[in-house]
Amino acid sequence: MVPADRVRIVGGGLAGSEAAWQLASRGVRVVLHEMRPARGNPIHRTGQLAELVCSNSFKSLELANAHGLLKAELRAAGSLVMACAEAARLPAGAALAVDRELFAGRVTRALEEHPLVEVVREEVTEIPGDGPAIVAAGPLCSEPLARAIAAFTGEASLAFYDAISPVIEGDSIDLGIAFRASRYGKGTGTDYLNCPMTREEYDAFYDALMEATAADLHEFDRELLFEGCLPIEELALRGRDTLRFGPMKPVGLTDPRTGRRPWAVVQLRQDNLAATHWSMVGFQNRIAWGEQPRVFRMIPGLAQAEFVKLGMIHRNTFINAPRVLLPTFQARARADLFFAGQISGVEGYTESTASGLVAGLGALALLRGEEPPVFPPETALGALQRYVAGANPAHYQPTNIAFGLLPPLPDPPRGKRERKAALSERALSVLSTYLSQRTPPGRRAPSAPAGHAPAEAPGGRG
Repeated sequence: MVPADRVRIVGGGLAGSEAAWQLASRGVRVVLHEMRPARGNPIHRTGQLAELVCSNSFKSLELANAHGLLKAELRAAGSLVMACAEAARLPAGAALAVDRELFAGRVTRALEEHPLVEVVREEVTEIPGDGPAIVAAGPLCSEPLARAIAAFTGEASLAFYDAISPVIEGDSIDLGIAFRASRYGKGTGTDYLNCPMTREEYDAFYDALMEATAADLHEFDRELLFEGCLPIEELALRGRDTLRFGPMKPVGLTDPRTGRRPWAVVQLRQDNLAATHWSMVGFQNRIAWGEQPRVFRMIPGLAQAEFVKLGMIHRNTFINAPRVLLPTFQARARADLFFAGQISGVEGYTESTASGLVAGLGALALLRGEEPPVFPPETALGALQRYVAGANPAHYQPTNIAFGLLPPLPDPPRGKRERKAALSERALSVLSTYLSQRTPPGRRAPSAPAGHAPAEAPGGRG
């Protein structure tokens, strides 16, 4: 039994780690349960907290992008995950990509070394009966816990499928063909490796992709594929040019060998600090492992590619949040229980981190006899809270942050980019006022742990 002056958190992913930091950095004792490495799962490879599995990118840092706004808000709120991500950052244009091992190691050390955090390496098979408690078990929680969550929520189906991209050995990429560049020169201008295709090469690749043997999924299961992370072959089924206007779009790039824009491009993003591993951007797939090397080696520059990791599809668990959760991420049926992370009905690394921050602050409020926070609707944090609790439960899918979730501006600028920048400016102004009102004099606000690089100003190096 955990004393009432402590908060019990199930799951040491991004959300659970962020929630633990928000509580411990404000003087609350935390018991953080993580089943790895005592019990593994099909996707994770280490026992580190906050291990990234699908991609090493947290997406855009630009304030004209909703993902950039959410990151800026998290930094303003003292996010551990954002501080560690900045400290482990890799070149990725205007995006925040990280060295996976360095990032997870920093989060793990920050929490394991914190005097108020007890990390317990064991599987939790039931929802904690004592609260406040936060279930942040992640999309790959164990079957016993998934059954317990299903019993609590009353939902018959709690899952959708997600997919991950292949990772390639850097020294197996032909740099005589692949060229360094970022779209429109963003970041350093050379943050990605780009494999250019002619029209003939693209057509041959597309035909081979369509002929490749896919992993067996029943038609019912195919309907559960998440729209925001569709396997590349599913996108290709929508038409021959779908990939060329999606993950293989060549806009903003010039092949130095020809001086012209390619017909299509496959981008590779640095996956570790040593630049020995590169991930295929947007190439999440469920193609049979025996077929992936054959098809992907047709891409110019990858004829001799050696794969560190092949793409695969996995089952993600999430609850129907509008039926189960309040905007505070509290369970409607039990006020001292919070859900956070992808299991709570958000999608993406930054969004999962945000849900952990909100749940952690909510548990803190309960211990103080206060109301858990609901951030203003003009903020990205508040917009996520509203979506999770207020979306249509009949057709619910997890969501990434988007400007469309925020209230419109009363007098918006004409330009699209200017409108987005104005939305971000409003959000950060409103958030600053809100945070100052919720931090009375004498209460300590969280800060990045010792040894971590300070977060950059919103917008970063991109």
